[in-house]
Amino acid sequence: MTPEGKFGIALLSFAHVHARGYADNVRDHPDCKVVGIWDEDPTRGQDEANKRGTEFYHELDDILALDEVDGVVINAPTNMHRDIMIAAAQAGKHIFTEKSLTITTAEATEVLNAVQDANIKFMISFPSRVRPEILFAKKVIDEGWLGDVTLMRARIAHMAALDKWFSGGSLWFGEEEKAGGGAFFDLGCHRVDIMRWFLGDPSSVVTQMQNFSGAYDIDDNMVSVVKFRNNALGILDVSWVHRNGPNPLEIYGTEGYLGIDVAPNGPRIQLVSTRVSMGDLSGYVIPSQLPAALPTPLNQWVSAIKDGTPMTINIFDGWNLVQLMEGCYIAGREGREYLF
Repeated sequence: MTPEGKFGIALLSFAHVHARGYADNVRDHPDCKVVGIWDEDPTRGQDEANKRGTEFYHELDDILALDEVDGVVINAPTNMHRDIMIAAAQAGKHIFTEKSLTITTAEATEVLNAVQDANIKFMISFPSRVRPEILFAKKVIDEGWLGDVTLMRARIAHMAALDKWFSGGSLWFGEEEKAGGGAFFDLGCHRVDIMRWFLGDPSSVVTQMQNFSGAYDIDDNMVSVVKFRNNALGILDVSWVHRNGPNPLEIYGTEGYLGIDVAPNGPRIQLVSTRVSMGDLSGYVIPSQLPAALPTPLNQWVSAIKDGTPMTINIFDGWNLVQLMEGCYIAGREGREYLF
């Protein structure tokens, strides 16, 4: 806690493209204060510390040893997550991190154990989970309006490889050793997490992966087909070579269909279900009232630290993402069905 009675937050690395946004969120939060910065790139870290009027620490252990540091926001390359998170947990610091939790399931298990042993508040940034249309889809599934889900298709794509978005300090996004994978690992996290949340435990997966553009030596166009233990199939479709077109989420069941896509005035949602009565009418329902958006992951995390408020995302969700992501990549790299 700082002398002003605010939660002291250490910013650990500015490697991720969203790091400055999270730093600004902490700066603007009424209950938080940035009390220091560490970065594996000392020049970048010192520059950010100068801009933000705080101190730069060359050694991770030194910033974690500060009594006024209550929590850390981690935006380091993914291959550094395990060591940073375990060190933070062992120092008793609450953790907020960009996705993915780690690169491998074995590393994710180590982090999970460290977080549980330390009894700290942990949050991984899955912003899709707080969006009204995603909360509506979860309700539709949980209420059984689609019957038994038979298939879910989830696409997410943009033009990062076509336009060579990553360079300089963000070039690590195109390096498999540091990032874990390419388009599917970076961008795909959002849809992989949602599919795992909706459909439960996976049983097997097959994958086709490509380096289509040659912009980076990593996958930029990849599709995985997952079989879940409830017998639903999931199609995960992720690309960095997408110039135009929709990014739909489609869920099919024995009693209906739910489709979500982007429209000019917000998400376009279509539901048809034999279990939703419209009297003598039939056809698609376009809901006009969606669940309220939940607080952002970062705000949930701060509230949990301050008031013990329950969070809707936890360390197990991070572990589940890594497990499914790792299986998809093993299937693609080895050209075989991977069994979970």
